[in-house]
Amino acid sequence: MKPLSIFDDWDNVSAQPEDSAANDAISILASMPIDAEHKRVVNGRADINQLAPFKYPWAWSFFLNANSNHWTPLEISMAQDVHDYQHKLNPAEQHLFQNVLAYLTTSDILAMRNIGLAVMEKMSAPELQIYQARQVYEEALHTWTYQHCIETLGLDQREIYNRYRVVPEIHAKIALANRRLNGVLQANRPLSDRDALHDFALAYLFFAAVFEGCWFYNGFSPIFALQRRGLMKGTAEQLQYIMRDEVLHCAFGIRVVKQLLEEENLQLDPSAIKLMWEEAEAAEVAYAGYILREPILGYNATLHIEQFRYIANRRARQLGWPEPFPGAGNVLPWLDEQANLRKEKNFFETRVTEYQVGGALVWE
Repeated sequence: MKPLSIFDDWDNVSAQPEDSAANDAISILASMPIDAEHKRVVNGRADINQLAPFKYPWAWSFFLNANSNHWTPLEISMAQDVHDYQHKLNPAEQHLFQNVLAYLTTSDILAMRNIGLAVMEKMSAPELQIYQARQVYEEALHTWTYQHCIETLGLDQREIYNRYRVVPEIHAKIALANRRLNGVLQANRPLSDRDALHDFALAYLFFAAVFEGCWFYNGFSPIFALQRRGLMKGTAEQLQYIMRDEVLHCAFGIRVVKQLLEEENLQLDPSAIKLMWEEAEAAEVAYAGYILREPILGYNATLHIEQFRYIANRRARQLGWPEPFPGAGNVLPWLDEQANLRKEKNFFETRVTEYQVGGALVWE
């Protein structure tokens, strides 16, 4: 049997366990330093336990950057929010606030499970996995934040958490996400199969560009609209920290998708991408019509939907693809500013919590 090199097919090597030459080759290969060029987003052959040398140094930068946005919901005072909710918000604003939280609580748990159970285990480069491990933690932290807001305001937790089951417009968004993401939970579909690989890439694209990049990013804007009027400022500050996490999640996911398509010489079906945007828009239109069935001062369903389309166009451009909603306008120019929060607290108002937050972050 001819000597084996690091470029030989590992499946053929492992299929010959009784061949002493093959076993010797495996032993030699196991002790050789990892070549970064042998790493891949999926279906890699390099040792998954060896972090460096990096093939994707940008993934390690994402991990370091994410740790600069360290925070917990307990650091932000909610006392004024309790007063605002009870004495200043009108019924339409309370309806809006409750249902935004109802959607977000379920969505972040779904996001946590998708990354932790479906995506992370399919990545074959540890620098990709290590950022996604941080992402799993952040999704759990976001869920804690929503729970903290719900609990602090004295809302009916059972009722709020159950709304995604009984409110059709909230349920539709969760159901769409489940349908598009559950496919990647199937462990019996190896990504060496081109059809399975296409489905995985499309599902991860939906998660990064739509679920996190549009629905989350645009989904905080109703609370920020209240904040701009001096209302619910504690909750809005919580969401500013979450938004900064989501910006990184989206940018990382889009970078991974682009890398995956390049490495695998894979082209996504244009009709499938078109359908993805159409379904996402339809779900968002229905959702906006429900949470904003009565407009609030300075914000309405028309603005919410137009901003969704504008952000969707941005995500498509990041991928180098045509805009799904040509001509959509930036009707909420203040939304992007929310990710640039500078946390500067008066010493006598709260404990010092400046972890270089904001200044150390680099946005894509």
